Amino acid sequence: MNLTSHKSYHLPIIVMIGGMAFLSGCSHYTKKNAPTIASDQSAATTFDHQASRNNGAWGAVYMSDDELTHPPINIVDVESIPKMAEDANLQKWLTKFEGSTQGKTGFFTINGKKLYNDSCAGCHMSKGEGAQGAGYYPPLANNSKMQSKYYIISVVMNGLRGMPSFHSMMNDEQIAAVTQYVHSDLNAFTDTVTAANVAQLRHEFPPGSDPSE
Repeated sequence: MNLTSHKSYHLPIIVMIGGMAFLSGCSHYTKKNAPTIASDQSAATTFDHQASRNNGAWGAVYMSDDELTHPPINIVDVESIPKMAEDANLQKWLTKFEGSTQGKTGFFTINGKKLYNDSCAGCHMSKGEGAQGAGYYPPLANNSKMQSKYYIISVVMNGLRGMPSFHSMMNDEQIAAVTQYVHSDLNAFTDTVTAANVAQLRHEFPPGSDPSE
């Protein structure tokens, strides 16, 4: 009889110690292809992602590229989110700031008063009187510093302390227009501000959008 083809046997070992016989081991066998711990671990398994989510195990969930591209409705239905160009609430702001949803940024007008109202009045107030509260916004009207058009140009272009830079948002003509408004309309100074004046101070390395940069 061939015992090794289907079964493996472990025969007992007789050990002689001091003239006495002892049995070591036990007689048992293992069936061929019987399941073991190793075979269970190597077996292919299917992970139920949705069941994991339902149980709250978000930290252990793996999402496939297909799931990320087409997320289930219970996460976010991106197709249902309105497009910016179709948002009626956005249109009034685009009109106010003469903006566009076609990838354009900055200002489009060259009217100094409108540029001031859209970009400066929120902090310095509509008549340039300035404000104090959570921060300090210096007055621009009746301010002797505004006598220098180059000072105004520099501040608008580069920012100052908490004021952001408009270097990348306004072109030379626009900065000249808002400077002229602050220089002459909010004060009584009479110099003419030109785009060429702004170009003299324009540089290739604009400050960051954060005033601290």
